[in-house]
Amino acid sequence: MSRIVILGAGLGGMAAAYDLKAALGRKADITVVGDGPYFNFTPSNPWLAVGWRKPEDIRVEVREPLSKHGIHYSAIPAEAIQPAENRIRLLNGDTLDYDYLIIATGPRLAFDEVPGLGPGTGFTQSVCTGPHAHTAWLAYQKFLKNPGPIVVGAVQGASCYGPAYEFAMIVDADLRRRKLRDRVPITFVTAEPYIGHMGLGGVGDSKGLLESELRKRDIRWIANAKVGAVEADRIKVEEVDAKGATVQSHDLPFAYAMLIPAFTGVDVVRKVPGLTNPRGFVLIDAHQRSTAWRNIYAAGVCVAIPPVEATPVPTGAPKTGFMIESMVSAIVRNVCDEIEGGPADACATWNAICLADMGETGAAFVALPQIPPRNVTWARTGKWVHVAKAAFEKYYLQKMRTGHTHPVFERYVLKLLDIESLKSDVPHH
Repeated sequence: MSRIVILGAGLGGMAAAYDLKAALGRKADITVVGDGPYFNFTPSNPWLAVGWRKPEDIRVEVREPLSKHGIHYSAIPAEAIQPAENRIRLLNGDTLDYDYLIIATGPRLAFDEVPGLGPGTGFTQSVCTGPHAHTAWLAYQKFLKNPGPIVVGAVQGASCYGPAYEFAMIVDADLRRRKLRDRVPITFVTAEPYIGHMGLGGVGDSKGLLESELRKRDIRWIANAKVGAVEADRIKVEEVDAKGATVQSHDLPFAYAMLIPAFTGVDVVRKVPGLTNPRGFVLIDAHQRSTAWRNIYAAGVCVAIPPVEATPVPTGAPKTGFMIESMVSAIVRNVCDEIEGGPADACATWNAICLADMGETGAAFVALPQIPPRNVTWARTGKWVHVAKAAFEKYYLQKMRTGHTHPVFERYVLKLLDIESLKSDVPHH
């Protein structure tokens, strides 16, 4: 029996656990190591931050559903990876031996790279985790009693721009519903060289599309922006030109701010010599396997992907849920093939699909593949995107609760997307 340990109980880790167990059955002893008892559907965090969802609406306590499938779960996070011994050490001192390790930890949120950034010791909010989004909602309720300027965006080095655009437009929609929008100037601040770059070099007419959507909502923006520091009531921003030289300094007052930080790899991963790049992201080959350790695989935000292009202010490449599913599919095939004595030659597609909710409507972006030149570049807006994202929320929460989704529901989600070129590429788990 092969021992498989999966670090991370997010989208990638949970999908890998269920899919490997379905494929291998009693041939594998599988343990998932998480950080606490819950799976949280991260794409719904912007809704949570304005009170459109409650924490319990978008999370699943995972021990019981995993146990029903014969999968072990540890809510105690890992303290160290010991690849030479094929062993994980947990924070309580317990150890787990493995034949295969799958790293799906997600990122470390690098708030420390900008003074004053982030919740807790900083002055800005975050929607990167469920607890952060809940904290953002608590702060938002206080803000509603005494409204003022809002700043939303993503700082230098960020690689996740969709939630920033979403939150700016969702908070606009929420304030309009509350008849408070006229009292709240909103400024969008982004490291992207232009609106709609998304860390992807643009997708179709994403620049014109998102600029238009921001204008409709009277949301002003500053692109090519480097956040120098955040103080209790203002944000220091340097706007640069194409060569990176400062062209204007901004001192933005705010009563509420939500800024996406840069990501790094988590400490337990980046401490392993040879496993990661200098930012702590796992170096992998074309088959999702570590370039240093042949029995270690990685999927999701923890994977090292180079930027799509050089930009005046550093930007990273996003890893969307669809891409993560594709990575997991490749890992499952490769681990199964290795256990059966075959070659591990499956590759992920690394296509980018983003569904960005805008409160009443939404925008969908498709880049096949993510890195240009592309076979498909596709961008659309409409109320159907809002519906599709809510459907995906139900889809993934159902999968995390049960380990499978109903095929009728899966076909319904694909019908909402209505992208013929994608249907043959959607991983079926």
